[in-house]
Amino acid sequence: MKIALVHDYLSQDGGAERVLKAMSEIWPDAPIFVLFHDAKKIPYFKSERVRESFLAKWPRVKTAYQWYLPWMPMAMEKHDLQGFDVVLSSSSVVAMGVITTPHTLHISYCHTPPRFLWADTHKYVADLKYNPIIKSFLPGIIHRMRLWDKMSADRVDHFVANSKTVAGRIAKYYRRASEVIYPPADMSNFKINGEIGDYFLAGGRLVPYKRMDLIVEAFNRLQWPLKIFGVGPEYQRLKKHSRSNIEWLGMIDEVAKSTLMSQARAFIHPQLKIWALLRLNPWPAAGR
Repeated sequence: MKIALVHDYLSQDGGAERVLKAMSEIWPDAPIFVLFHDAKKIPYFKSERVRESFLAKWPRVKTAYQWYLPWMPMAMEKHDLQGFDVVLSSSSVVAMGVITTPHTLHISYCHTPPRFLWADTHKYVADLKYNPIIKSFLPGIIHRMRLWDKMSADRVDHFVANSKTVAGRIAKYYRRASEVIYPPADMSNFKINGEIGDYFLAGGRLVPYKRMDLIVEAFNRLQWPLKIFGVGPEYQRLKKHSRSNIEWLGMIDEVAKSTLMSQARAFIHPQLKIWALLRLNPWPAAGR
């Protein structure tokens, strides 16, 4: 049985890329089809195994890929997947849009329907640091991509969601059922620590939709100790606007991350709701 793996693009070492890595270890002979691959940032995929689209040859695609958004659907459709029995796509942008033959089984592991097309469209446009003239063209581009995305969902034979939340989004936007299979995690790195530290913890890729700005705003007001790990385009801006109670750790390894989590008072994840944090009772003086 011939299997192909499909992913959006390999330009950042995040959770979706770790899922793809696990898939590639399960099926070590399966080629990996992507829009482009930045081997310096994602070195654990062998270049001879990765098959890039024509966008990989375009200028600055690895650092300014957002500018090529209108061409991503066509680039993904250009991948030739004839001869494969199973296509397993790891998708949060355009990977599920590949075209397969009638006999091919296409299973899409969906990290989320594209946020900028569905749940976060208006905020996505508002947060972009482009001039108003360029931003005026975005609604039309996003509208056409939304239609293409819905059509792409119809090509998928079976959906797998990475959480119940994503399963709900798939049902909402695509009107499709999905099975929830949680992402793999190496639980041997994590343990329960008897001693709780004197800090809260947050982290991940520092991009706008992760809403780290809400955490910074909240902890600037609360003045509680907070440690934030991770890097990204929002790093300098957020650090500049944070107060001295917030410590920026940058990129850390998995061992350091598990240690921080085991000793933190709580891990703060702001994407869905942050208001609960603001409603907490003031931190007792003894706990500081």
